[in-house]
Amino acid sequence: MASPSAVGVIPARYAASRFPGKPLAPIAGKPMIQHVFEGTCRAKSLREVVVATDDARIADACAAFGAPTVLTRPDHPTGTDRIAEVAGGLEDEIIVNVQGDEPLIEGFVVDAAVEALRAAPDAAMSTLVHEADADSADDPNRVKAVLDRAGNALWFSRLAIPAQRPGAPAPRLWQHVGLYAYRRAFLLNYVTLEHGEAELAEALEQLRALEHGFSIRAAVVEGWRGIPVDTPADVARVEAALEARQGR
Repeated sequence: MASPSAVGVIPARYAASRFPGKPLAPIAGKPMIQHVFEGTCRAKSLREVVVATDDARIADACAAFGAPTVLTRPDHPTGTDRIAEVAGGLEDEIIVNVQGDEPLIEGFVVDAAVEALRAAPDAAMSTLVHEADADSADDPNRVKAVLDRAGNALWFSRLAIPAQRPGAPAPRLWQHVGLYAYRRAFLLNYVTLEHGEAELAEALEQLRALEHGFSIRAAVVEGWRGIPVDTPADVARVEAALEARQGR
């Protein structure tokens, strides 16, 4: 039986509040969105990769390096809503949301999320975790996850979870990677669901799925760490990581 087809969608908007024009920020001689596109294209599980944007400047830059784009409405509150608009015109069973500010993305990382969803017929979506960085516990920007024994997500939080009582065995600590693979039918429904209390309190979209009773399968990725670009200062960190990768 053929595997369900999958397409990667990279949401990219120009008007980021902390870093306007972020997708076009030059990183090692290329706009950031090109790094994301090229890394995603190295995934073996995707039929196609497209950029979803509301801005002609981003669309023009993508055309210059050969990335297909879909122009979407400008009023989407999140990247998930933007990719859902694109998914409405696709027939692929799996839609992968690759964050447009993750220039270090690698193909095998994307493949891990797709394969996790393909292997879990009861899951509505999948995501990724890796072992938590040593200094991540008190950092609210590095989201923590708790998994069950089958690899399903029990919860996500910006706080350190699970808590460890004195004398209790040390638990495995997982750090979340913000990449998602959705079943298309679920994605189209997901963006219509009422936002949950925990989602709003934590500002973590994936909690909406858990609060509404949907299952999220989490794949563990090893040998990779991303550097999301949130501010201009992050560009230098990414360039240093790219240089180190080339020197390996």
